[in-house]
Amino acid sequence: MSNALEVCHLTKDYGSFKLDDVSFTVPGGTIMGLIGENGAGKSTTIKCILNLIHRDGGEISVFGLDAVRDERAVKSQVGVVLDESLFHDTLNPVQIGKILSKLYPNWDGGCYGDYLRKFELPEKKTVKTFSRGMKMKLAIAAAFAARPRLLILDEATSGLDPVVRDEILDEFLNFIQDEDHAILISSHITSDLEKAADYITYLHKGRAVLTGAKDELLAAYGKLVCSRTDLERVDQSLLAGSRVGQFGCEALVRDRHAFARRYPGLTVDPATLEDIMVFTGKGDVQ
Repeated sequence: MSNALEVCHLTKDYGSFKLDDVSFTVPGGTIMGLIGENGAGKSTTIKCILNLIHRDGGEISVFGLDAVRDERAVKSQVGVVLDESLFHDTLNPVQIGKILSKLYPNWDGGCYGDYLRKFELPEKKTVKTFSRGMKMKLAIAAAFAARPRLLILDEATSGLDPVVRDEILDEFLNFIQDEDHAILISSHITSDLEKAADYITYLHKGRAVLTGAKDELLAAYGKLVCSRTDLERVDQSLLAGSRVGQFGCEALVRDRHAFARRYPGLTVDPATLEDIMVFTGKGDVQ
């Protein structure tokens, strides 16, 4: 399996914010979920990959091509969906298709029409009459019709209802059945990534503090709910973060199976990606 995307030691310094030595890899046939709080660097990372902003350091390659040196060849193989519609409100899907067909060398009008019908998008109605979910489906139809090998999505499912999100996630899963395809998706909706992603990279304050196979991360981390007394007697090196409340304490356990062997009297439940974000956001993962 070859890598669709390789980000190595990526750095971008704005002064007030720095994307600091970020590295991750997206193998072909997989979905990488990019998570992190607002301002963590997700959009900056994506803009660097797309060469929309100049990076200060590091290397980015897409299917073995340098994102800067081979920019034209790279962008011909990349489809992009952002959280806001890029299509003018006065255009309809047919007009949009005609415009995009002149911009993308691999444009597939038949594929575009198939997705318009599949998503039940009215071809002659203007974009301004579309709901947010319809606009997102239109953007995805256009991205797929460009016949990309790599799909990059920046908060593309935020604000959508669960039914629409589920429908769109199914399309993403179908897309990567071809191991020559891959997806990078940034999202605050961690439950979507738990369903669809193969790998997770967690950005915190501009650093990639956690990256790896999603199933391995979820299998390793655990959530401890206990009393203050129990928390105080636990070896803190086994925890990635904790919080103390009025009625009890919670903590993120780095290795729940090892923890259970050492503290058999304490119950550790499986952690979610949201748990990992919330607790490690209070301190770096090691």
